[in-house]
Amino acid sequence: MIVSTVDVPPDCLVAYRDDDGSRRWLLTTGAEPRWGESGFGLRDVLAVDGMSHLDARPTGPHRDVELIAPVDDDTEVWAAGVTYEVSREARIEESERAADVYAAVYDAQRPELFFKSIGWRVRGSGEAIGIRSDSTWDVPEPELAVVCGAAGDIVGATICNDVSSRSIEGENPLYLPQAKIFHGACAVGPWIRLVRSMGPLTQLDIAVEIRRRDAVVWFGDTCTARLHRRIEDLVDFLFRAERYPHGVVLSTGTSAVPGPEVTLQPDDDIVIDIDSIGRLRNAVQRGL
Repeated sequence: MIVSTVDVPPDCLVAYRDDDGSRRWLLTTGAEPRWGESGFGLRDVLAVDGMSHLDARPTGPHRDVELIAPVDDDTEVWAAGVTYEVSREARIEESERAADVYAAVYDAQRPELFFKSIGWRVRGSGEAIGIRSDSTWDVPEPELAVVCGAAGDIVGATICNDVSSRSIEGENPLYLPQAKIFHGACAVGPWIRLVRSMGPLTQLDIAVEIRRRDAVVWFGDTCTARLHRRIEDLVDFLFRAERYPHGVVLSTGTSAVPGPEVTLQPDDDIVIDIDSIGRLRNAVQRGL
């Protein structure tokens, strides 16, 4: 997707494709953007002293850039499940065998956390997401994602589409990796907004549309105020007994979930908006 850097909010980390096809980064400042040097990546920002390193980048003129997913190839994307009451009810509804598992994890001290994607698999805004050819019920899951530094601090926020097969997950909770991790199952973007320029992450409105042949076939909305867990607690559990020396992205769950009457189809258009961040938009393909 081509955008002008003038139209990007201030204090955003933007990943773009350079003329030679390589990934490059810039920081929007509200005046002239700061352009990263060759070899500079998200990992540099998320290092312990990364923010001061970023602010030292040279400035340059505004111009049009081709957006790509705001992650490095080796960035890990994780996700939290059953963090909203609506999500708990949806998981119970879809489950054929173990509905009580989802009810229990909603109230448990330990959250559900799972690996979602490695960076090189992540789709950016304007790129196609995928649905499985062996699934009968496929949905987008619009989520606030926090971008964490190596020390576990929340540096930024972005949008994640945690594309899921509800039919596969509903068969058996042990099928969760197949329901959540497949080609084209994760989109992130359009950029990373630094939290230093945002208000409370617990007061962000989220909206999602499924558009089909220019008509809206499903709309959902929610607010992060409905989160059942503190975002800081989710990050704390993610960093327990694990290290992320190059930082990590954690998607915080959803409560805007289509019911059984709605399933994604090829050529659908998914549009997700989150306050203070922007819009993530992806077309749908089957069996990418």
